[in-house]
Amino acid sequence: MPEKKYVRLGFVPLTDSLPLVAARELGYFADEGLEVDLQRETSWATLRDRVLVGQLDGAQMLAPMLLSASLGLCGIRKQMVSAWSLGLNGNAITVSPSLYRGLAALAEENTPLGSVRALKVVIESRRRNSQPPLVLAIVFPFSCHAYLLRYWLAVGGIDPDKDVKIVVLPPSQMVDHLRLGHIDGFCVGEPWNSVAVLTGVGHCIVSGYDIWQNAPEKVLGMSQDWVVQHPQTMSGLLRALYRAGKFVDENLSEAVTMLTDGHYIDLPPELLTVSLSGRLAGGLTGAPFPAHHFHVFSRYQANFPWRSHAEFLLGQMQRWGQLKGDNLSPMVAQCYRTDLYRSAMRGITSLPVDDVKQEGLHADNWEAPGQPDAVSMGPDLFVDGNIFVP
Repeated sequence: MPEKKYVRLGFVPLTDSLPLVAARELGYFADEGLEVDLQRETSWATLRDRVLVGQLDGAQMLAPMLLSASLGLCGIRKQMVSAWSLGLNGNAITVSPSLYRGLAALAEENTPLGSVRALKVVIESRRRNSQPPLVLAIVFPFSCHAYLLRYWLAVGGIDPDKDVKIVVLPPSQMVDHLRLGHIDGFCVGEPWNSVAVLTGVGHCIVSGYDIWQNAPEKVLGMSQDWVVQHPQTMSGLLRALYRAGKFVDENLSEAVTMLTDGHYIDLPPELLTVSLSGRLAGGLTGAPFPAHHFHVFSRYQANFPWRSHAEFLLGQMQRWGQLKGDNLSPMVAQCYRTDLYRSAMRGITSLPVDDVKQEGLHADNWEAPGQPDAVSMGPDLFVDGNIFVP
């Protein structure tokens, strides 16, 4: 029996909140004896603060935000933990029509590398002509959006801290600011890239998958104190989310209607299904992004809290001057609770033997050691061919 029946979980209205919504709407939470109230927030900072002060029991969180809160990099230090990843991928980079036309004219090849090299040419031209730097928006300083954007820029020889101006905006405000000319582009999760493309406000040029195949994104985050006090409640949440993730991956069209019918996202279904159905046009030629790659909710061990993901993200914080220090392994183990995942999922599905994995080695599907059976994994290449060894 759960220690706490009524649970308040926060979320931001994005397509990748689907597992939380499906678990509630399909009764999976109820099957675990839980009554879950999903509370919508527009700002990641507000959502984080409500969890930190106990107004929410947990939330859909940006994976790096959970780490930064545990390290005290956001002003308040509180040990946060996650035993569940809500999925992989889901982000993209969208730019204004004028910037898109400039990139399309300059790019030597229609690839993520071609587009970022063209962007460097644009930036250098603007500098020579004494024009202000391009303004690119992210959703939070400690976010996969920020690190994917920075990684991509750096691959093209662009210094994210000197050659462009990076600002923070809530996801739902990105399209309006692009329309008004306040920013030149953004990196955000769906459905806001689709909204920009279909309304003619922007052009999607690179997906997160193009930068790092099957990169981590959101997690279910709680305070360590809450998890210690409610272990059975936590296990029930994870079991419900396991069922929900599988349902969403196998029934995307039906799942999307839950977002609109339940008023979790105030947008028409046709906008929400664009990236899920592979109709989101991207790159410099407008070819659709592959539907089976843009969002992954349960496949490829998407829900396992890989500690190597946490190590990579902490490394990016160090790379960009947000974090100092070398011995971060204890923090990784405290934040990414693979033990809680294994406890909840044992007997339900095969479990990875290891807590870490190398990234950047696999161009195709592959298998990792698991119990009782090997586990299926997906591609994990970086745009620059880098290999991350945790």
